[in-house]
This record gives sequence, structure tokens and C-alpha cells, in this order.
Amino acid sequence: MSTDLPHVHPRRRVALLGVRALAWIVYAYVVVTEAVLALGFTLLLFGANPDASFVAWSYRSLDRAMEPFRGIFTPIDLGLSGSQEVGAVLDTSVLFAMLVYAVAAWLVSSLLDWIGGFLERLAEADERAVDPGTTAGRP
Repeated sequence: MSTDLPHVHPRRRVALLGVRALAWIVYAYVVVTEAVLALGFTLLLFGANPDASFVAWSYRSLDRAMEPFRGIFTPIDLGLSGSQEVGAVLDTSVLFAMLVYAVAAWLVSSLLDWIGGFLERLAEADERAVDPGTTAGRP
């Protein structure tokens, strides 16, 4: 058996698995943030009462997610309708934030796919290093 077989160092694999775990955490955060942004946008658009506890929680969460995007665009006041006490607002900054977070989610998803494929190739290389006669499921 030759000593120059393509064996992958275990530390490299652990580092890749750590990066993969971190990417999954970031991806989960971005997906939850997208949901918060969509909920907040909808509540603003329909002029939800901010005194309601669920709406207040939603607006607090929206404020945290919108921190880097506040003031980019001026919100459009749609006015009151019927017996509403709170005016409806079309906040285009929220839409822009949703777009940016969606691009971030796509990039992190692509990174996860790439890391997954790379780890799979490393596993195949390890199998070939242990038994050079195998082709890891390939003809």
C-alpha cells in the first residue's frame, strides 16, 4: 500500500463540520428574520393596533431586524379606513430588508450545498484511502 493515498486529516473535516454548523445557524436566523419581517410588514400594512400584545411583540422584533435598514426609504402613510384608530403604512424599507435577507439566505444555502458536496468528496476520498479498490459507488 502506498503512503501517498488521498487521506483527509481529521482536523480539516472537523473544521468543515464546524463551518457547516455555523452556516446552518446563520441560515435559521435569516429564515426566522424573514418571517418576522413579513409579519411586521403585514401588520403595518393593515394598520394593526400596537397596543395589542402580539402586535407590540411583532413590532419590537421588527425593529431589531430592521436596525440596519431604518431610514433608507420613507414609509408611505395609507391613512385611516373605517373605524381604525391606527393608520395603515406601506413601509418599503421592510420590503428592501426582506430582499436583502432573502439574498443572504440564498448565499448561505449555496454555501451549505458546497460544503455538503465537499464533505461528501472527502468521505469518498477516505473510503478510497482505506480500500483503494473501491470507487465509492461509482462504476
